[in-house]
Amino acid sequence: MPHDTPLIATIVGGLVLAFIFGALANRMRVPPLVGYLVAGVVAGPFTPGFVADQSLAPELAEIGVILLMFGVGLHFSVKDLLSVKAIAIPGAVAQIGVATLLGMGMSWLVGWSFGAGLIFGLALSVASTAVLLRALQDRHILDSDEGRIAIGWLIVEDIAMVLVLVLIPALGGVLGATHTGGVAHGAAAGNIWLTLAITIGKVIAFVGVMMIVGRRVIPWLLARIASTGSKELFRLAVLAIALGCAFGATVVFGVSFALGAFFAGMMMSESELSHRAAEESLPLRDAFAVLFFVSVGMLFDPSIIVREPLMVLATLAIILVGKSAASFIIVLLFKRPLKTALVISASLAQIGEFSFILASLGISMGILPPTGKDLILAGAILSILVNPLCFSLSPVIYRWLAKRFGWSTLTLDDAAKTGEERNHTVIVGYGRVGSTAGESLREARQPFAVIEANAELIWKLREKQIHAHCANAVDEDALRAVHVEHANWLLLTLPNAFEAAHVITLARALNPAIRIVARAHSDAEVEYLTERGADYTIMGEREIGLGMSARVMSGLQAAH
Repeated sequence: MPHDTPLIATIVGGLVLAFIFGALANRMRVPPLVGYLVAGVVAGPFTPGFVADQSLAPELAEIGVILLMFGVGLHFSVKDLLSVKAIAIPGAVAQIGVATLLGMGMSWLVGWSFGAGLIFGLALSVASTAVLLRALQDRHILDSDEGRIAIGWLIVEDIAMVLVLVLIPALGGVLGATHTGGVAHGAAAGNIWLTLAITIGKVIAFVGVMMIVGRRVIPWLLARIASTGSKELFRLAVLAIALGCAFGATVVFGVSFALGAFFAGMMMSESELSHRAAEESLPLRDAFAVLFFVSVGMLFDPSIIVREPLMVLATLAIILVGKSAASFIIVLLFKRPLKTALVISASLAQIGEFSFILASLGISMGILPPTGKDLILAGAILSILVNPLCFSLSPVIYRWLAKRFGWSTLTLDDAAKTGEERNHTVIVGYGRVGSTAGESLREARQPFAVIEANAELIWKLREKQIHAHCANAVDEDALRAVHVEHANWLLLTLPNAFEAAHVITLARALNPAIRIVARAHSDAEVEYLTERGADYTIMGEREIGLGMSARVMSGLQAAH
């Protein structure tokens, strides 16, 4: 039996180290993501000890990006994508332009060529898919208005980078390439407009095929597989569709894996089984997302911080300050709320996978100096480490700007209703469980307010004259917005027990007398939420069982 197993060693080593350092990070009360990056540095070639396979890690990480984007597509509809095009398209293009110019300015100061500066600036302009999605998911704002804008912005950046990766080899001679990188750039340069037209045509063709064919075939196929009753086959079908569409999009149409997976998920969202598909793919999405962060850490050479500290700081400033400021101003120019501008600017204050691809292409063609690649990698890992802090500072900056410059502290969400309520019920989450509770309260003419992250649901509730606040409930400001301090009841419909426990803690601090009802999926969760302060915890499976047995007993009594 062969013992040279680089694939197994890379997966096992990456996941084990990620678990160890992720647990340590969590113990130190910092995001586990930081631990995953440190695990990558430990597994990389620049530190002693275990070294994972450098060629396999990025491919495994790409699977993580594919599954992440597929998951986003499952919660994203064509309507959602079109609803943010007015801000996402010009916003992303303008932000890419500003960040690229800043990168070119820095490269000019250190004496690099025009081509090197262009590639360096473009690499700093595009945010990481995996980092952005993880940040939005961790804060439960993926389905919010801010989350939709950020995803739309990301899609535009993705398409722009696909075009850039095609055009750079074609313009190799103009950019000062010393190697072709496998592309006859001299010949291609004469047909630059033809190359551009073909690339755009491929993107349009891919979108057209997915919208016309995929929109019908994928839901139909999923329904046929589900009708077999095989859970394993259904899970396999979901993964096959996600990975197959992503791979086919790259091979046939030349677009990125991430874009292909996103459209596969968006077409699958047309099916009634999309929720089940999301649940089935979640474990693999999480596992491979961890491998992405480990692979980023493996690329990082910590010595660059000592060798070029000023250049590293300048690179980081462009990513964290330059990009953020540009996106912040752009969002405000589109007359979006201050909070939205802060969330978008924090979301984009990092770089990732496309940056690595651009850096590698620049090196292979002899355009970008080796120091440029080291700076891009340093900027990536440091910005990913700092990104959670950017989100944490957003509420502080929001309050300071509102106070210092007199900007209204009322967002679109707060403007719907400013009258203070008392003796009402607060419902957190307005999905199937929350909406059922809400309808019952409406029929009984009992006042209630809703906290929900889905902006579309918020508008529907406001049309019914219901006080609804678009936010993540794991936020004291959100609870204050619905006046939880004066409420009688708090109904927590969140499926995640840890999030629910945090909301319970916040609500108890604001209103010690409030009565809290939470939901659970197991006896352990019932015990956990009760210990954290829930007055009543309802386990769905138990209530269904009791209802079924009650129906049987009533039938037996009727028979006798």
